[in-house]
Amino acid sequence: MSELVLPDDVTVVNVGLPMFAEAVRAQGAPVQQVDWRIPAGGDRAMVATLEHLHGDAAAGIDAANAEVVRRLNDGVPQLVGVTTVNTAVPGVTGRMLLHCGPSLPYPQHCDPLQRSLRAATVAEGWADGVEKAEQLLVSGAITLDAAHHHDTVVPMASAIGPSAPVLVVENAEGGTRAFAPLNQGPGDVAWFGRDTDAAIARLRFLAATAGPTIAAIVARAGPLDVLTVAAQGIEMGDDLHMRTQAATNLLTRTWLPHIAALPGTVREPFAAYLAGNHLFFLNLAMAAAKSLQLSAEQVPGSSIVTTMARNGTTFGIKLAGSPTWYVTGAPPVGEALYNAGQGPETAAPDIGDSAVLELTGMGGPAAGNSPAVASFLGGTMADAAAATEGYRAICVGTSRRFTLPAMGFRGTPLGVDARLVVELGITPKVTTGILHASDGSGQIGAGVATAPLDCFVAALHDLAERT
Repeated sequence: MSELVLPDDVTVVNVGLPMFAEAVRAQGAPVQQVDWRIPAGGDRAMVATLEHLHGDAAAGIDAANAEVVRRLNDGVPQLVGVTTVNTAVPGVTGRMLLHCGPSLPYPQHCDPLQRSLRAATVAEGWADGVEKAEQLLVSGAITLDAAHHHDTVVPMASAIGPSAPVLVVENAEGGTRAFAPLNQGPGDVAWFGRDTDAAIARLRFLAATAGPTIAAIVARAGPLDVLTVAAQGIEMGDDLHMRTQAATNLLTRTWLPHIAALPGTVREPFAAYLAGNHLFFLNLAMAAAKSLQLSAEQVPGSSIVTTMARNGTTFGIKLAGSPTWYVTGAPPVGEALYNAGQGPETAAPDIGDSAVLELTGMGGPAAGNSPAVASFLGGTMADAAAATEGYRAICVGTSRRFTLPAMGFRGTPLGVDARLVVELGITPKVTTGILHASDGSGQIGAGVATAPLDCFVAALHDLAERT
């Protein structure tokens, strides 16, 4: 028998628990760590479902997913006008308010969204104060529905009624049209869960002044390619969710000649509103994303998530080709920076339709080029890049539209595949603001919400039954 000779130098590949890699590294030996975990957490039923979806059903799902990614990449959403909800938004009749997230009856909505619903009720002229608005909403005299059911998306704790102005974004390539309200701006505003006189006055200002003014500007300037501006903003440090300053400034420059031509009685208040609203472009980006996803939703048999929305009480997703909501509880917002005196104990759960951005290559997928987002994710650009790579692990495509200079001009991850989410146990992270849970004081911080896994599991079980 020959003598066993051990090598002098060893290079180690460690699969699984990182503590073993750390022990080898501490001894001065080279080691490569492979972050592996048991698929689907070892859940036997889910593993069987994944075997089917990655096996017998894979060819059909992969083809559908490729078509979804193509539609998300190839569509060209354009802002074509501003109108009102009752004029253009489908399915809105009578006394109806549209709100963020999955549908819920009024008593089940969180405090910030209840306040926003009351403010919208007063702004519509259906009540002379928030007390009367509360009575109408509790009685069911006002119909409530998810904005998503009407091709509309609304950020944070937004609620909009028939007279509210909406941005109209058309995706000619997909034959779709989507809507979003005008951004209300910072401070004492209803989308931050305020029902004060000032918050109601801002809603009335949008309807009476800002809406008609932007409609006139778009009529003079012509259609706006929304995501071309967004792509420039991302290259300049926006993620287009938590930070939209660059895109808002680019849009303001584009519209400046038409703003200057406005009548004097309108020009000054509108300019003050726009100059003080660094998040103005947020709602435009959301409507553009929704217009792409309305096209993607028409593809049957896909495992790609095309709706992800929160109302502060529940969190829901939909897959392309399916009308079904898969709903669980809204998560808290973690990795957060709070205003003085605030913290997790005063924070409302995650809220808003703005996660539509993460599903279109903006927001979290674009974090790797945004120093502003990095400050919430550990403080370094490496932390921001890790957030982008987290999306890359669960996405099946890459954006040809949005590129990240800080990451070698790679495209942002695109097309969140529920199969990968469940298999890897990595759920989407959403950059977002944080509202006070109960006292109506508005925004108290910002951070990152991690989507709950349960709804993705339910969506996959249903997809397996359909394929």
